Amino acid sequence: MDRAQIVHENFLRRVAAGDLPQGHAPSGPLSPELAVSIYRSGCLTRALDRTSRAMQGKGQGFYTIGSSGHEGMAAIAAALRPTDMAFLHYRDAAFQIQRAEQVPGQTITWDMLLSFACSSEDPISGGRHKVLGSKALTIPPQTSTIASHLPKAVGAAYSISLAKRQPPEHKQLPDDAIVMCSFGDASANHSTAQGAINTASWTAYQNIPMPLLWVCEDNGIGISTKTPTGWIAANFSTRPGLKYFSCDGLDIYETFRVAQEAAEYVRKRRKPAFLHIRTIRLYGHAGADVPTTYMAKAEVEAEEANDPLLHAVRLLETAGALSPSQALDIYNRTGERVDRIAQEACSRPRLDNARDVMASLIPPKRECAPSNGPTAEERAAAFGGDMKQMDQPQIMSRLINWTLTDLMLEHREIAMMGEDIGRKGGVYGVTQKLANRFGRARVIDTLLDEQSILGLGLGMAQNGFLPIPEIQFLAYYHNAEDQIRGEGATLPFFSNGQYTNPMVLRIAGLGYQKGFGGHFHNDNSFAAIRDVPGVILACPSNGANAALMLREAVRLAREEQRLVIFLEPIALYPMRDLHEQGDGLWMQRYPDPSQRLEFGQVSVHGHGTDLAIVTFGNGTYLSRQAQAKLAEGGIDARVIDLNWLSPLPEESLLEAAAGCANVLIVDETRRTGGLAEALMALFTERSDVPHARLVAEDSFIPTGPAYAVTMPSTDSIIAAARSLVGETR
Repeated sequence: MDRAQIVHENFLRRVAAGDLPQGHAPSGPLSPELAVSIYRSGCLTRALDRTSRAMQGKGQGFYTIGSSGHEGMAAIAAALRPTDMAFLHYRDAAFQIQRAEQVPGQTITWDMLLSFACSSEDPISGGRHKVLGSKALTIPPQTSTIASHLPKAVGAAYSISLAKRQPPEHKQLPDDAIVMCSFGDASANHSTAQGAINTASWTAYQNIPMPLLWVCEDNGIGISTKTPTGWIAANFSTRPGLKYFSCDGLDIYETFRVAQEAAEYVRKRRKPAFLHIRTIRLYGHAGADVPTTYMAKAEVEAEEANDPLLHAVRLLETAGALSPSQALDIYNRTGERVDRIAQEACSRPRLDNARDVMASLIPPKRECAPSNGPTAEERAAAFGGDMKQMDQPQIMSRLINWTLTDLMLEHREIAMMGEDIGRKGGVYGVTQKLANRFGRARVIDTLLDEQSILGLGLGMAQNGFLPIPEIQFLAYYHNAEDQIRGEGATLPFFSNGQYTNPMVLRIAGLGYQKGFGGHFHNDNSFAAIRDVPGVILACPSNGANAALMLREAVRLAREEQRLVIFLEPIALYPMRDLHEQGDGLWMQRYPDPSQRLEFGQVSVHGHGTDLAIVTFGNGTYLSRQAQAKLAEGGIDARVIDLNWLSPLPEESLLEAAAGCANVLIVDETRRTGGLAEALMALFTERSDVPHARLVAEDSFIPTGPAYAVTMPSTDSIIAAARSLVGETR
């Protein structure tokens, strides 16, 4: 017999017989009315779990990771405010159900059954996934995460105090709110969880406000792997900067009391706390999981005998709040009601085409207050002596710095975060003076953890800020790419556009650095970025375009709520000359702050018709050198700088290449998985013009004199161009 059915029948039999488990007497501030409400939430949790399995058996339901055994989370919800943002563990249906009791007008049973059925009418995901989440309940949606939601909880908590001092236009959280983030004991071992908890404690240790309540739901097992007894307490009870609380989740009275104490500590002290709640896991991990295959039957039955709902019936009876017969009646009526509603939910429409599935990949636009930019006086005060140099050509890194200054002056909701960006001004000096200009609360020197950097940005975006995080080197992005793929990009998708992560992520990267790095500091692969749906990837090749594109990136994030990755070629940061030493032809003047380079617009250099060289980043610099030498040999070429690498600016590119006899793609990324693959496909499918590619080898980049030998060079571009044009003449 299915374990869910066994637990159900045991509950009916034991409550009817008065055979209830032993435990402490009820104590604490939980009122009879609220205690009964928490019990009702537990009954609904249990009924939904059983119904989800029945729906799956009939081919009408598509998710069976249940919350049974974790019903004590309803008591934690009751101890918090519905305006306290909650990032939930996937077993927290009881929390969301109880929170719905705090907000008028909710139809939580109907909503959750629509989610089980993957109906397009599901109010949170629109049928894309069974997720816990609700805009009305201040619960951003989560799927079956393994700790990836913890870093953004840190960011959301940090944002509250900053928003109090400097309210962003789209502020979401009250000044006295706290952030709650829950996870399982198995997830607590994940590097993402360890990093996020460490970051919160590291921040609080410096007396920086961090109103964050961690809730670890300890059921003692992760799928089939046991958590050592006492491990969670030993790991988290003595951490600096983190107050430890513990409670027995089988006792709703104790759980409510301790949760209130923990929440009060966080709310008043503005410091993080760790609430360790004992739970059990009923039925196994999910519907297809049979716990007796890896646990002794006696062990499974012992857990089931400790059913939290049985404990709740005993406690309610002892407190005089509810008799066992009344409790049994509530349980049965709840199950009957869920079964009735489930029949209707299963008949509701579902997504059935790609267009509708993908409709929420791109977030909705939002209204923003118009801005005329900073005043002349504000700019003069911020830039100081730099103002005198703005009419002179400058290197790319300086123009990016000035652009960031203007943007932060104009948009007070912008905050930057990253390693070394404040005091030091960044590894390459790109963010010099910004901390002095805007303060350490908006230009944040983070600890050395890329997941925390991105999580800080993602969480701050939840409270109306426009984050500009920085990853020092492209290779370091891979340390934390799931924060973009699994959290940032999926949030609008799984919330049907109700929650978004607008941000501009700056990454210094690509190859061609002389005398520094190797494969960690010279990385010429961004396939892991281009593969993420909904993310925009931009890459300027010169300082003027960097300024124009960065302004457009901020507009896209601010007004269209897009997640933009701005890839800055390190080797071009200091570049001054193009053809010969001292010519200064790669430096640019600072464009007027009102100017932008629109999303999807390419740049064209030259009017040649013999050849179009399609490229980006360092490839543009090398191709411009090759262009001049090709002209000396009678080949008239134009260089098309893509600017926007994902999604590809297909129409703009094809228009820019029109009239050319040949197309040469110069791609500094690798042959396998590189951008050239998509460009070759584009010209094969939509053009009959002869085309070829010159790409980097499938290799990491070495340090020393061989730093560039695996990638295109000026000479190799010239040779490839002559070969291609020669074949068609």
